[in-house]
Amino acid sequence: MIFETIITSNNAEGITHVTPFGVRHEGENILIAPYKPSITLANILTSKLAVMNICDDVRVFAAALTNRQAWQLQQANQIKGFRLADCLQHVELALVEVRDDAVRPQLVMQKIYAEQHKPFNGFNRAQAAVIELAVLVSRWHMLPQEKIQAEMQYLQIAIDKTAGEHELLAWSWLVEKTNQFYAASENRE
Repeated sequence: MIFETIITSNNAEGITHVTPFGVRHEGENILIAPYKPSITLANILTSKLAVMNICDDVRVFAAALTNRQAWQLQQANQIKGFRLADCLQHVELALVEVRDDAVRPQLVMQKIYAEQHKPFNGFNRAQAAVIELAVLVSRWHMLPQEKIQAEMQYLQIAIDKTAGEHELLAWSWLVEKTNQFYAASENRE
């Protein structure tokens, strides 16, 4: 089972990278499997640390993929790094094992510290639709345009029926970015 989270990691200069990331639980550890190359992979291999943020504000997922900023950071409690200031929970992680792979190495991360900040009230369908579109946006290079556009049409139903202000904004950012990507692709052809 994959859980959609926000991972924050720092490079050698201390600059924080914020990105949506599907993680797995492996016993008490968290398994992160970034593609090569990626900023998250480089940061964790360098610092040996990361923070997993559990967040229900889908603007953060969309903003991270569209070069916007819809979050504030604050210092982590036990490790050298940063967490989202507004999240439901954050878990501070330390790298304990690297399972190398040519495409997607697996980073086994040990939980160092966890803190619950506010209750989870559940997702609505529009939040789930935004997260699903965020996953599709992160896979433009792997999926045919027709599949992404068909999925977007289907997901639009949940947006139309259940979205609030935050979901509408996040959705619009992802749709705009997708349209720009495909328009640029057509111009290159």
